[in-house]
Amino acid sequence: MEPKSLQKRDILRKTLTYGFLTVWGIFVLFPFYWMVLTSVKSYGSYNAEYIPQLYTLHPTLQNYLDAFSAVPLLDYFVNTVIFTLATTALMLMVTVLAAFGFSRLQFKGRDLAFTAFLALMMIPTELVVITNFVTITNMDLRNTFAGLVLPSVTSVFYIYLLRENFSQIPNELYYAAKVDGTSDLKYLFKVMIPICRPTIVTVTILKVIECWNSYIWPRLITDDQAYFLVSNGIQEIRENGFGRENIPAMMAAVVVISVPLIVLFLCFRKRIMAGVSRGGVKG
Repeated sequence: MEPKSLQKRDILRKTLTYGFLTVWGIFVLFPFYWMVLTSVKSYGSYNAEYIPQLYTLHPTLQNYLDAFSAVPLLDYFVNTVIFTLATTALMLMVTVLAAFGFSRLQFKGRDLAFTAFLALMMIPTELVVITNFVTITNMDLRNTFAGLVLPSVTSVFYIYLLRENFSQIPNELYYAAKVDGTSDLKYLFKVMIPICRPTIVTVTILKVIECWNSYIWPRLITDDQAYFLVSNGIQEIRENGFGRENIPAMMAAVVVISVPLIVLFLCFRKRIMAGVSRGGVKG
């Protein structure tokens, strides 16, 4: 009798768990569904809905054509790809080298310097943006890719995350490599990076997503269309392309911009989870 009771309790627990996850999943995915649904509604039918409808009987792709014809969205895509690749590559170089120095190299005041470095995370983002804007303006780098990229080539959090991963590698490997005459850089690229690859892949993907979604900084530092990113394109469609009323065209542009990130996450979701979980495990 007791095993049957435990079995029923287990079935009830699983039912409640999966039921809660299903409801939560609907809440999470509903904004994406609404975005896609709005993007395939015609301008007239959308404005005629006094009560928002959860479906449409006459979907259209005209909004997608309008999104690309209203502004040079394809050019903004190219600019965003260049900005994302350049920023991510430079950030990885800086972050990996900094994490290696803080985790493996021995120098006077290392721990104190790292503590002070972590204190930078307490500085408000708005203050950093203002400082970066003044610096880039004084260097005459507005409306340039250098001005877009340089303020984003480092991250205190990513350095901390990689430093914790590098610190988990036994010191004996480093000492053995030094006995064999291996340089620090060779040890970094041949031993530490391959071991911590899941975390590095996670950092890379998160940085790509961050750059792709960048909005405030590109809006501040660029007023030349030649350097606009996709985030600028969305705002331009709203302000100059159709006005504030053509929501379906805006949603079509948002769908097009979101697809690369969704595909990227779906392809690398296991590595992202593995990297994040590895970053929180000691030993």
